Amino acid sequence: MNASTFPKTQELLERSAFRQNLTEFSVWLQAEHYSPVIAHGHLRRLDHVLPRLRRLRAGTARRVGDLRKAFDIGQAPPSRLKDFHSTQRAYSRYLRTRGQLLREDAGDRFVALRDDYDRQLLELRGLSLSARYHHALTIADFLARGLGPRRRLSSATPADVERFIALRSSEVSRHSMQHVVAHLRSFFRYCRDRGDISIALDSIETPRTYRDELPPQALPWQTVQALIESVDLRSKAGWRDHCILHLMAHYGLRPSEVVSLRLDSIDWKAATLHVTQQKTRSDLLLPLAAPTLQVLRVYLDHDRNRQGETHAELFLRVRCPSGPLLRTAIGDIFGKRASEAGLGLEGQHVYRLRHTFAMRLLTRGVGLKAIGDLLGHRSLDSTCAYLRLDLEMLRGVALEVPSRSNQGGHHA
Repeated sequence: MNASTFPKTQELLERSAFRQNLTEFSVWLQAEHYSPVIAHGHLRRLDHVLPRLRRLRAGTARRVGDLRKAFDIGQAPPSRLKDFHSTQRAYSRYLRTRGQLLREDAGDRFVALRDDYDRQLLELRGLSLSARYHHALTIADFLARGLGPRRRLSSATPADVERFIALRSSEVSRHSMQHVVAHLRSFFRYCRDRGDISIALDSIETPRTYRDELPPQALPWQTVQALIESVDLRSKAGWRDHCILHLMAHYGLRPSEVVSLRLDSIDWKAATLHVTQQKTRSDLLLPLAAPTLQVLRVYLDHDRNRQGETHAELFLRVRCPSGPLLRTAIGDIFGKRASEAGLGLEGQHVYRLRHTFAMRLLTRGVGLKAIGDLLGHRSLDSTCAYLRLDLEMLRGVALEVPSRSNQGGHHA
């Protein structure tokens, strides 16, 4: 049964004064794999909101601000407010796919320049969505705070760039400033090539950083085990999150590798896991220990098998729209479970699990080359970044300092 044949939805569409709007939205919800019950809730709330919007003809573009005002229902129970916010997000996505959602920065005098630069980053340099997003944040920040609201880009000077660099340096670390400087250099070169600026602004000194200057990134293994065991298996995504954290801690998988796992990635007979390493475009076959096989079986029995075979991925969303997890969701899962665990891990990055995996192998005597192969590194330098100073190992190799009584020679 899909949304269009759900009896209550049919009744809603027939009696609504906005039948065409709701029908088109209903078709999109079906295509996005929303369940009939969730889709009906979105349609019912949209039918409540549409009278507040002006020019309700189908195909009319909406402004983000207008949608926000229309979906503001005032005082209401938190659960009701949450439902309307959810519908607002779904309807915004629908309008965006149809080109009917006007950006709030439509009046931004630099919007065309930033769009052209983003297109250049995609078409000529092939940067990912995530990389282009961070470029866009830096550029928008410079145009707003470094240049000001009224000045032309052609009037920018090296002094403006220096002031902006000093401002950002007070807000982020030196490692983050390296990215900020790289973004600015790329943008200024692009602007000079197309004639928007006439002087070179890309001569920016990059902050110096050192590979081993950061403290150890690995977590105590007992803390990692406590984190995994703290996951509430009765929660909506408990079994899924428990399985994800287990695989990352015991096999050092990247978030991109976790979300790319499929049901057929597991060879139950051979007890192996086929991993596609997205960063290096290589394949890795990992042997699965008996406890891991048990974790996977329990997850499949209690959760994944109930979600059907529409999607081949091993880990799926538990909320609508249904479908595979995004890479960024893994960090959110780690952050949520770390906060709930009460182990003092708030604010930590999900890659801490990967660092812990590498250090655990090192302490067990595994060589750097083998660790690098398991992590999917092409260079040992990349592996060494995971293996920072371990004080316990250092104590084990320390030489005994001879006492004064054991020293030879005559005393005065």
